[in-house]
Amino acid sequence: MNNAIVLLARLLLAHIFLLAGFSKITGYAGTQGYMESMGVPGALLPLVIALEIGGSLALIVGLFTRWAALALAGFCVASALIFHRNFAEQMQMILFMKNFAMAGGLLLLYVQGAGAFSLDARRAK
Repeated sequence: MNNAIVLLARLLLAHIFLLAGFSKITGYAGTQGYMESMGVPGALLPLVIALEIGGSLALIVGLFTRWAALALAGFCVASALIFHRNFAEQMQMILFMKNFAMAGGLLLLYVQGAGAFSLDARRAK
């Protein structure tokens, strides 16, 4: 039962990054402009997309799970601090807290590992 829950946790954590990564591809210019308006070089967008899509796929299949979770946790904290620190707007405060909550879940996944239903478990055999 615990391995099924770990799998479900990986899927739930991964889906938001997968969708966000693809939305950044389809809205590339807008995302790049938003990043630049917040003081982040737009040239970093391909790395962001690669992290979101690659990291989410790693979590889904359970490959290099600990490293993907750690990288995505760091990304959550960094993006909260850069993009969602205007607490005068309730939505920004909610997004800030959401990013920190996701970072917490990802750090638990870093500690726990991918579980039995993963490529990491297969590689360990």
